[in-house]
Amino acid sequence: MNVADLLRDTSRRLPEKVALVVDASGERLTFASLDEGSDRVTAALKSRGVAPGDRVAILMHNIPEFITAYFGILRAGAIVVPVNALLTPAELARILRDCGAELVLSAEAFEPTARAAAPDETDVVSTAGWGEFLQEGGEAIDVARDDDDVAVLAYTSGTTGTPKGAMLTHGNLLANLRQQMAVPEDHVREEDVLFLALPLFHIFGLNVTVGLIANTGATGVLIERFEPVPALRTIQDHEVTVVFGAPTMFGAWVSLPGADQYDLSRVRLAVSGAAPLAPEVLRDFRDMFGVDIYEGYGLTETAPTLTSARMASSVRPGSVGLPLPEIELRIVDETGKDVEVGDPGEILVRGPNVFKGYWNREEESQAAFVDGWFRTGDVALRDEDGYIYLVDRKRDLIIVSGFNVFPSEVEQALLENPKVAEAAVVGVSHAYTGEAVKAYVVLAPGVDASAAEVMAEVQERLARFKRPEQLEIVEALPHALTGKILRRVLRT
Repeated sequence: MNVADLLRDTSRRLPEKVALVVDASGERLTFASLDEGSDRVTAALKSRGVAPGDRVAILMHNIPEFITAYFGILRAGAIVVPVNALLTPAELARILRDCGAELVLSAEAFEPTARAAAPDETDVVSTAGWGEFLQEGGEAIDVARDDDDVAVLAYTSGTTGTPKGAMLTHGNLLANLRQQMAVPEDHVREEDVLFLALPLFHIFGLNVTVGLIANTGATGVLIERFEPVPALRTIQDHEVTVVFGAPTMFGAWVSLPGADQYDLSRVRLAVSGAAPLAPEVLRDFRDMFGVDIYEGYGLTETAPTLTSARMASSVRPGSVGLPLPEIELRIVDETGKDVEVGDPGEILVRGPNVFKGYWNREEESQAAFVDGWFRTGDVALRDEDGYIYLVDRKRDLIIVSGFNVFPSEVEQALLENPKVAEAAVVGVSHAYTGEAVKAYVVLAPGVDASAAEVMAEVQERLARFKRPEQLEIVEALPHALTGKILRRVLRT
């Protein structure tokens, strides 16, 4: 089954029901109109020579064209490559070259970035000319896909900081939607109104929110850009019933003076993912609005959700709950042996939502699995009731507002400055973004430069969320005997 069949089936069942409310403009799109828009994208892609299996990138923020592009690409049998709209041209170029994208569908605001990054053989279509693009095609023909066919190539940085494309199949995405709907209580229903502020280029926003709307016939309120006060007003005015968010959103609301004046009484379900949620935010949100936040855990490679507090009998602060149906989860020590209750270890998982491997990276794909179990690289413990608690990350990953940042990528950008001899990057706690990037820099011999000067020089080489929030110039960095910089020492 093609994931795009979800929209097709729902549009036939509920053609005149509102599928999407665009918060910025007030535009209301029915399921029939979304389905028709997706068909027109499919036809236009075919006219451009896009064939099943070809890669088509989407470089857009939260606008309706993202959703019709997504389903239109899938309907053509091609592979969707959703890319972070905050990337620099150099960062985007690496991804486009790696996946061999045939085409980039770009929002008008990001067209300069897309054109600067696109290889010569890659076309760019902007929403500035969207109407003309949609008129290029003829009849749209749905392309059937097998469960094992790749649907989405979601790029996530590896341990070296080099972006890797996680191959998520139609079967993976559909399985995770099925798992979400199998939660005993509080799953999304047709009568729900969903808050769509999570970036659609992130797998949480893409498969959880958009996927569930297409699957259930619920209505989504599309937020182009999250701002705490307008977002609360939107939830109140549109009588939102389900809020999917990141910890930064919930943290912003509970720290906002006067937030409790907004009526969130229609909200029956709030879900947090993409990064750990501070227990005090959960407590304050419940006290302020009378709503529990159900935390979950997942990865890009697992399409994405693995565990949810909705699977548990009660919300326990600090816990990401229990595994979803069909997911097997182990916590193991360095030898691969299951740890005792209460002891930390690496999370291994397997299930129908676990990805196929990394695009064109056979060796890394094999290394990601052990005896059929996916090695998440995350460290957790399990209590006597089976509740999962994340402890740390085995890798040096930093999560800023739900976005992955690898130290080596930031370090390399710093080292491009001839004034910098050495650089080390770690994550530090941040009240708003969960974590932030902190850099330690050793200057080259004889160089005199301030932290502000070094920070300013690196700005253009990194997306905003990857830029150091703090930068400290030091005389030396801690090293192991092998010469490797000891980041763990800097974190203490």
